[in-house]
Amino acid sequence: MSDRPTPSGSSTPVDLTVVVPTYNESGNVAELVRLLGEALEGRSAEVLFVDDSHDDTPEQIERVARTSALPVRMIHRDEPVGGLSGAVQAGLAASSAAWCVVMDGDLQHPPELVPVLRDTAEREGVDVVVASRYTGDGSSQGLANATRRAVSSVSTTLTRAMFPVRLADCSDPMTGFFVVRREAVDLANLHPRGFKILLEILARHRLRVAEIPFVFGERLAGESKASFSNGLHFLLQLAALRFGRMSRFAIIGGFGAVVNVALVWLMTHLGAQYLAAAVVAAEATIVMNFLLQERFVFHDLRHEGRSTFSRFWRSFLFNNVETALRLPVVTVLVSTMHVAAWLATAATLLVAFLARFAFHARVVYRPRSHRAATVATPAVAAELDEV
Repeated sequence: MSDRPTPSGSSTPVDLTVVVPTYNESGNVAELVRLLGEALEGRSAEVLFVDDSHDDTPEQIERVARTSALPVRMIHRDEPVGGLSGAVQAGLAASSAAWCVVMDGDLQHPPELVPVLRDTAEREGVDVVVASRYTGDGSSQGLANATRRAVSSVSTTLTRAMFPVRLADCSDPMTGFFVVRREAVDLANLHPRGFKILLEILARHRLRVAEIPFVFGERLAGESKASFSNGLHFLLQLAALRFGRMSRFAIIGGFGAVVNVALVWLMTHLGAQYLAAAVVAAEATIVMNFLLQERFVFHDLRHEGRSTFSRFWRSFLFNNVETALRLPVVTVLVSTMHVAAWLATAATLLVAFLARFAFHARVVYRPRSHRAATVATPAVAAELDEV
């Protein structure tokens, strides 16, 4: 990794470093620096590119920096480690500013919101301000297609379900556009992988979080870096960060399945009809699973919001509805779409497991919000209107 100061780079301490990880983004560099220069005019700020490119992006950064009024620096990583998240970590480590804004280099993150993020953080006294696609007037319309928007939404829901406390005040932990107080982050405690550095930061620290809405724009030039490999990295990141709660939920679910089968066997051997035995066993298992989840999975969230009875009837109702819907889906997959019975059963059970976990974490045991600031505050709303 080499730190290559550009012609406009300055050693003068600044208040704000805009960290921009880049990978083959040569067509976007000039316009990004121009817009950031306009947005940050008169402010003590710099742009720090952390570049992993194989094209002429480094040369474009150096060329643009020669005429930029805004100080520009670049770190070029010959052997990138940790993907985009590793680039952000390197940028944070190389900054001496009190605050760092992290944003993409493709102009899908509006540069004019950079000062809004910084001012909101100071005004509200928080450690992180997230530019969210899922609050207020925010939108993810800039994603390539409806499929990517749906994947993004589902991934966000699952992620928030896995970290109900740490992400209670963050509606968009998957965004790459945020400002963070540099001293609030222990860089040695981060283990970056893939794209989702904000999730890594929030999951490993207890931080005060506020949000502003933003509209995810369309890419100016170049191609999206999203891929199947990125998706696998994301799943591995989730597993590494939060394996405990979900694994306990899965163990209890598996134990419940064994108890269910045992009850059906016992009752039918005692003379009960199969259908009646199946219904009784299913309801008994649902109740048992709820009690075990209260004790071993969500014990730290029991006092966050609803009463025990309220949690129970929500859990009980959802599990019954899920069971009633899953069996017809299996039938359709097998009889109409000619999917193997074992594969259809396994697929629907996996979907049902994720749905049950997400519902319990996000609805049944949803923690109270401790949000320090939202876009509804008059000062933030006025500043966004001005932008």
